[in-house]
Amino acid sequence: MSPRVTKAVIPAAGLGTRFLPATKATPKEMLPVVDKPAIQYVVEEAVAAGLHDVLMVTGRNKTPLEDHFDRNYELEDKLDDAGKAELLERVREPTDLATMHYVRQKDARGLGHAVLCAAQHVGGEPFAVLLGDDLIDERDQVLPTMIDVQKRHGGSVLLLLEVPREQIPLYGAAVVEATDDRDVVRVRGTIEKPPVEEAPSNLAVIGRYVLAPEVFDVLRDTPPGRGGEIQLTDAINTLCGRDADGGPVHGVVFRGRRYDTGDKGDYLRAIVQLACDREDLGPAFREWLGDFARTRLPEGDPAEPIRP
Repeated sequence: MSPRVTKAVIPAAGLGTRFLPATKATPKEMLPVVDKPAIQYVVEEAVAAGLHDVLMVTGRNKTPLEDHFDRNYELEDKLDDAGKAELLERVREPTDLATMHYVRQKDARGLGHAVLCAAQHVGGEPFAVLLGDDLIDERDQVLPTMIDVQKRHGGSVLLLLEVPREQIPLYGAAVVEATDDRDVVRVRGTIEKPPVEEAPSNLAVIGRYVLAPEVFDVLRDTPPGRGGEIQLTDAINTLCGRDADGGPVHGVVFRGRRYDTGDKGDYLRAIVQLACDREDLGPAFREWLGDFARTRLPEGDPAEPIRP
């Protein structure tokens, strides 16, 4: 039986170039999604899965990430003196979430290298990796399922999402074999952004992993790949060919709500979806959104209903 997963690694060293100039002085992970920065949703997901030891892999100009999960005594004192108890509680939430650790990725050498930066902290235990571009709805927690699959089968576990086949060139596609569990597959390999006609499946690899510690040894021996960077995908493909020493690799097929904040359009849609589902914001926001959509439609076009 595999050792228990207790640690989460969150790579957060990227430059966020797709969101410039907003990310010129602000880390992309700190961009707000409704009223919390995107990175807080990710840490909350890890904690909800029982992972209270969180290592963030950062880079230059990322100190706001550390500040967000630290105390702000001046602000807290002012809110306390003003009797704003609810705001004070929300300000303290990030501080009390988890035991946070930080390591600097000094050179931008890819996701695989960012994960390798966590080797000393993780040690010889399986661990979770959560990427900040994919936000998983708190009502559809899947990380506990992935941890359970890793505990039963050992090795490593990927999160997979069925996407329309024409969209698979935007993702890494998994080569899979069925198992007795409908939502768990054996992964035999992945192909990064294949043409539609060459895609082995419509199962896309998205930003959640539970990895065996052997991945660190593989990453140390993995040469630079696509873009001259050390690719985590290349290391996982090596593990796919093993029945031990970091393998096998399984995939959990995700059927819940996931919000992609990886580009501007998807980021805006994520905010709208989450705001619509909020009890405090949703009713009034959905009503306004319906009116806004109807007034922006060309004359004569039927308005599609706004989903509650």
